[in-house]
Amino acid sequence: MFAAIFNLRDEPIDVQRLDVAGDCSVETFGGARRAAFVHSNAGPYGIQGEPCVAASLGGRYWIVGRVRLNARREFETRLALGVGESDQSFSDAELCLHAYAAWGEQFVEFLSGDYAFVLWDDARQRLLGVRDQLGTRALFHVRIGDAWFVGDTLDWMIRRPSVSQELDDYWIADLLTLGFCREFERTVYRAVQRLAPAHVLRLDQAGPHIGRYWRLEIVEPVYFRDRSTYTERFRDLLSQAIADRMPPGRLGISMSGGLDSTTLAACAVSVAGSPSRVVGDSVYSEEFAHLKEDYFASLAARHLGIKLRLRRWDVADHDADWRSHGIRPAEPSVTMFDARYRRQMISEQACEASVWFDGEGPDNALMFERNAYLSWLLGRRAWGQLGRVLFEYARVKGLKGWAQTVRRHAGPRPDAPPAAPLPRWLNRDFADRLHLAERVRALGEGGDTSHPWHPNAVASFTGPIWQSHFADFDFDETLGPVVWRHPYLDVRVLEYLLSVPPIPWAWKKQLVREAMRGRMPDELLRREKTSMPQEDVVPVLSRLRCMPEFMANGRLEEYVDVRQISTNSVEEFMMWPALSVFALDHWLTLDLK
Repeated sequence: MFAAIFNLRDEPIDVQRLDVAGDCSVETFGGARRAAFVHSNAGPYGIQGEPCVAASLGGRYWIVGRVRLNARREFETRLALGVGESDQSFSDAELCLHAYAAWGEQFVEFLSGDYAFVLWDDARQRLLGVRDQLGTRALFHVRIGDAWFVGDTLDWMIRRPSVSQELDDYWIADLLTLGFCREFERTVYRAVQRLAPAHVLRLDQAGPHIGRYWRLEIVEPVYFRDRSTYTERFRDLLSQAIADRMPPGRLGISMSGGLDSTTLAACAVSVAGSPSRVVGDSVYSEEFAHLKEDYFASLAARHLGIKLRLRRWDVADHDADWRSHGIRPAEPSVTMFDARYRRQMISEQACEASVWFDGEGPDNALMFERNAYLSWLLGRRAWGQLGRVLFEYARVKGLKGWAQTVRRHAGPRPDAPPAAPLPRWLNRDFADRLHLAERVRALGEGGDTSHPWHPNAVASFTGPIWQSHFADFDFDETLGPVVWRHPYLDVRVLEYLLSVPPIPWAWKKQLVREAMRGRMPDELLRREKTSMPQEDVVPVLSRLRCMPEFMANGRLEEYVDVRQISTNSVEEFMMWPALSVFALDHWLTLDLK
């Protein structure tokens, strides 16, 4: 963990009153000693390549945080224009200090990577908190009396003396209706705020100021004359993202039998130069053997020559004693259900590699938004491009695809699904007091759907669902000495995936399939996207339903009408967001330690 404290009074910070654990270092600095850094000395943050570090420059600037920068060589070259040539080797955190010294607060516009850090400018008596563009690393802030606390660990922040542990009703309402909060800034605690991705928090005598320094802006599609340029560009950018995240030793890939994670593994082997430097870990279920995840993951691993561990996990093996382990994430989460299993898995993964890659991203970025794209071209009267696109669509879809379309339209048209009502097991007074129905209609899932030709894809990356996704990986990192990285969410890769024309490249992720032709088994490249059918989900969820009685009593009943849950059918109740009821109930019973 790391944190920074800024005393608004013009007097030194009393380190003794910070109540810092023995495994942390504390340092005050600057002329008035009004600022202090706290950071851990051990744990997963010490992994090479992404440590929790503190550094200084010239007795004027200090930094603490987790910093891993992309494209270091290019960044150093650009920075040398401002600070002069130097043979000295700098850490990523030190490069941030040099960039700030050269460019001032605009330095954040030149950063890219995974980072959350705090920088102190002693001359200006100013504290800056910075979070990366996609929010892969968390940063929280709270004012306590005459001091500001900014850090990456919510539990540490809320344990500070005088910080209220009152819960945020809106955060909990969103958890129970969507599964994650609809607003970036809220946490489960009313007193502590979360800095949104791509934002800077500035603290000085003028008061707090929060500003955005980057936006995901996809203006025009990228058009290349040569079809092969699209796939070459994709492989090149993904390889750059992998190289920037590659550890010195062995690398782990969380590998399903799907296209995205196996493509990640293939490119990682190419970047590493040897399959011995890459290992895979695949979770599969015998209850859903028809999905053949273990078969396709093994097929890819054999083709690449990498070591693969197959890990069976079925809901039949669900940990019935999950409540007894006392494992408490910083915020309520369904990850609590299998936390013991996750801890064992991460402990085993750590023996193989310290850094692991996650393959999420292409499913969202390559959404096939045919109608939006065609309407946009039509509105621009881009007749030539429209004709080429329609030809490409007809070609890539093929006879099989058109036959499926004919069969689908020949049958009865399904009715559009109605808007999901609020769960009837919500406490009515709670829902009415928060005007929850209006909140759900106004905010939806929180993304910006205004993009003219890729609305849902862009919305998926401008909403807070990814923040929840990263929080699960943060929790995993507390369970064992590993670091998770996300190459597909590298800004260079993401912007490119969102910029390629949806027709033909987003049709069944044609871009990825063509990019891997000759590099992965044809059988895998022909595999259709698979998901668990709803009729299979309900019996699985019914087993999770068999849990002990609710324990939080009056605390849970502030939010949930427990009687409604006991009388509802499994099919109605056991939707995934509703599992959060059990997570919230258990979380409320655990003391914050």
